[in-house]
Amino acid sequence: MRSLTAEKIFSCIPGYKVRSAGTQPQARIVVNEGHLRWADIIFVMEKAHLNRLRQDFPGVLDGKRVIALHIPDEYQFMQPELIEELETQVALHLGPLRNAKA
Repeated sequence: MRSLTAEKIFSCIPGYKVRSAGTQPQARIVVNEGHLRWADIIFVMEKAHLNRLRQDFPGVLDGKRVIALHIPDEYQFMQPELIEELETQVALHLGPLRNAKA
């Protein structure tokens, strides 16, 4: 629910196009090479996700900005604490984001 929450809260910000996908086979949308090539910046929730992307898509991440947010899988969809954590962590890398809670 972390990625889906991030997609929901950040997709309304002008100038950004946001998509979410998971690294596990049971994810709602499983990340593929097309997702990775489309993205200018890739945020992953955990270091393990980054490792999995490197393993499953060797070379595709070359030259991409990939950031691990270190947000544990302990939240529900749109949980206020998760929204706050996402906004805080992403702002460290992109600067303040306006209207993130629209």
